[in-house]
Amino acid sequence: MKSFVIAVAAALIASPAAAQAPVSSSADLVAIDKTIADVYGVISGPPGQKRDFDRMRSMFAPNALLRVITPTGLKGGTLDEYIAKSGPTLEKEGFNETELGRRTEIYGNLASVWSSYDGRTATGTFKTRGINSFQLVKSNGKWLVASILWQQETPQLPLPSDLAGSKPAAK
Repeated sequence: MKSFVIAVAAALIASPAAAQAPVSSSADLVAIDKTIADVYGVISGPPGQKRDFDRMRSMFAPNALLRVITPTGLKGGTLDEYIAKSGPTLEKEGFNETELGRRTEIYGNLASVWSSYDGRTATGTFKTRGINSFQLVKSNGKWLVASILWQQETPQLPLPSDLAGSKPAAK
C-alpha cells in the first residue's frame, strides 16, 4: 500500500510539468488572425456578389456550429445550415461585417477568440454590433473554426470598452 501511495504522489507531482501545453508561437497568432479575417471576408460583400462557401467550408472543422444567442434562446446549427439560411440573403442584399476589436487566448491546440463586430446590409435595412466567440482547433497544423457563438449588442448590454472600437453603436 505504501508503494502505491508513493507512486500516486510521484505521478501527481510530475504531471503538471508533463501536462503543460506547448507555447503558442507568433505563427499561430498570424494563422488565427488570417482565419478570422477570412471568415469575415467570405460573408462580406456587395449585393449580387456570390460568396465562396466552399472556401468557407475549408476554414471550418467537421461538424462546426454557428449559433446566436437571442432573447428567446439559442438558435443556429451547422455550417451548411448557416449557408443555406443566410447565404441567399448575404448575396442578395449585400452584407459587410468588420471587426472592431479582439481578445485571443491559446492553449495548445485550442484557441478562443472574442471578436467584436459591426455588421450591416448594403441597403441599411439591418445594422448590428456584438461579439463573435470563435473556438478554433489546430488540426494537422492548420487552425480551423470549431464553432462561432455570437450575441448582439443591446442598450442593456453594450460592448466592453476594450472591444467597442471607434464606430458608433448600431441603432
